[in-house]
Amino acid sequence: MAEGDDNSTSEALVFRLHVSTPRVVREVLLERGWEEFDEKKQSETEWNLYWRTSTFQTSDHDNIKPWQRLNHHPRTAQMTKKDCLARHLKRMKGIYGSSYFDFSPDAFILPNEYTKFLAEFTKEKHEKKSSYWICKPTDMSRGRGIFIFQDIKDLAYDCTVIVQKYITNPLLVSGYKFDLRMYVCVTCFCPLTIYMYQEGLVRFATEKFSLSSLDNIFAHLTNTSINKYSTSYTADKERVGTGSKWTLGQFRSYLRSLEVDHVLLWQRIYNIVIMTILSIAPSIPQYPNCFELFGFDILIDDTLKPWLLEVNYSPALSLDCPNDVTVKKSLINDIIDLLNYKSSDLQRDNSEKVNSTSQFLQPFTNQTSHGYNSIRWNSAELKKSSLIKNSNLKENFDHFESPRSASCPNYRLHNSEETLVQNGLKGICCNCNFMENSLLQSKVDTANREVMSGGKTTMCPRKTLTSKLREKMNMPKRLGASKLPIVLTSSRAKAGGNSLVKTAPWRSIDYGLFPLYYISDANQMPPARVGDFLLIFPFNQLSFLASQNGADVKIIIQEMFKTMQKMSTSIKVV
Repeated sequence: MAEGDDNSTSEALVFRLHVSTPRVVREVLLERGWEEFDEKKQSETEWNLYWRTSTFQTSDHDNIKPWQRLNHHPRTAQMTKKDCLARHLKRMKGIYGSSYFDFSPDAFILPNEYTKFLAEFTKEKHEKKSSYWICKPTDMSRGRGIFIFQDIKDLAYDCTVIVQKYITNPLLVSGYKFDLRMYVCVTCFCPLTIYMYQEGLVRFATEKFSLSSLDNIFAHLTNTSINKYSTSYTADKERVGTGSKWTLGQFRSYLRSLEVDHVLLWQRIYNIVIMTILSIAPSIPQYPNCFELFGFDILIDDTLKPWLLEVNYSPALSLDCPNDVTVKKSLINDIIDLLNYKSSDLQRDNSEKVNSTSQFLQPFTNQTSHGYNSIRWNSAELKKSSLIKNSNLKENFDHFESPRSASCPNYRLHNSEETLVQNGLKGICCNCNFMENSLLQSKVDTANREVMSGGKTTMCPRKTLTSKLREKMNMPKRLGASKLPIVLTSSRAKAGGNSLVKTAPWRSIDYGLFPLYYISDANQMPPARVGDFLLIFPFNQLSFLASQNGADVKIIIQEMFKTMQKMSTSIKVV
């Protein structure tokens, strides 16, 4: 620790847990030498990781510090609620074609889409198809309230439900149905960065699959929370063994024993995860220092086609069996490694303790073992600083907000730190669509803006008001709320006058010119592997570029299926 640090600052990383956080998270962090946050002895900001099973408040995201991480992005529940997921996938099918999004069974949200469901049900009945349907309450988890039916007279519900075609030909292991619980960590939504854990769980039903007994939940549902009450749970079941779980490693061994080439299978699963997350990525607000662990439930049919069943928010991390311990403890350890903590994160300096110009005027820089950086301006401290004595400057700085997220590849610092300190603020950015406050703009170079690229300085003409408005008018309409620029709010607009440029509709974030943390530099591909986490997106340079300034879904999908075609061709040739 540097000299002059407060003695109350711990020399260990500090974690903060909600009361509902699974016990394994605390156990792993304590084993790693972390300390638990004590609200009686430590200040409100003196922690490094806050983990909870429910969503965070907006204020938690707004007030995040450089040394802190939150285990949820905002608004991701729109992918984990069954009805919202169905709407997003249906919309993506309409935009990009059903052939790309055929990994989810046909779904209807009742009661709103009851007429559409009835029409489809009647059509299949007239065609004499033996159709089976599964009904799931949209706001319930762990298999509660789920039932399977064939006759519409058996459909009864008293809340919003989703009705899907039931997959009647699942791949079985000695007659037992199963699904895969895949763990996926999204470290950033813009640029989109997705890691998939190479271990996971295979969850079995505890009685043999049969369509002749649709009311037997132990034969059709794979949820451990249900099957642990089956009389067959502790029995030694053929090939499956006792209990109801395998690890993914065991499942891979099983596929190899059947001489199944599963490389293409895993790539199809990766594609399902990527395209599902792409369906919500444009609508996720760009807050810094967040990560999200999802649980993807995948069913494989007897043709080795994977199907997406649902996506879980805060997937269960309880330790019910030895395989849970094997998978989940390693999972938590690798998540902590993925979060890229460094020695600088031990220095949890509060704003009221800031006592030097460099602490709030210089960028916050994180250098990692991988060689990538995380940089930000500590604008909150700068606003409070007594160094800003000019009342006009301070008033205008209070409205200065983040123009870009981590996706801005051209953002660099000015070479002269002396000029930076003298001017109060000097962040140089090329091609960022936001209006600058006139007072602050007079403090930057009026002749040109500098963009550092490959060690060489290139010159860009200063943007005029007309050029900025033209850029705004020409912005692609497909961009979601998260792509709208965060801009300066003029004193005239505050007073109620007309403003030429409005702030993003969801809210204005004030966390400085740079994001606090991200897994890799904005110009570099993220590390391909961290522990057992494998980077599945971006998967090549073109997909990386297509996700830099808001994901270009069309290009990404085209690249994904080019890769699939190459893999399919090479497998056939072999």
